[in-house]
Amino acid sequence: MRLLLDTHTLLWLMEENPRLSPQACSLIRKAEQVYVSTASIWEIAIKWQIGKIEEDPEMVVARLGQAGLRELQVTNRHAIAAGQLPLLHRDPFDRLLVAQAMTEPLHLLTADKQLQAYSELVITI
Repeated sequence: MRLLLDTHTLLWLMEENPRLSPQACSLIRKAEQVYVSTASIWEIAIKWQIGKIEEDPEMVVARLGQAGLRELQVTNRHAIAAGQLPLLHRDPFDRLLVAQAMTEPLHLLTADKQLQAYSELVITI
């Protein structure tokens, strides 16, 4: 299985937060490949700048390689797919992650149950 981590899942993994369930940790460990979208790094950078989160985006990026996580860049194809999704969810970052998961295809690992309505590729934890 190839996974794409949503932003919260990535942050929980990096900080070893107990909200990341043993099941989620197991999926990540057993995955063939685990990706992090540049959209998640962008979201972290914005939220760090306005003080909503404490994780420095540069530190998060530095730790990606150490953790064996791969970067998934946002492409034009992803952007178009995100724009074609029904408005079931208003967060543009989450919609882009869903579009990336559906386009690649990858399983999106998230805590956001609303995203399940988009695809069977969404795994909620």
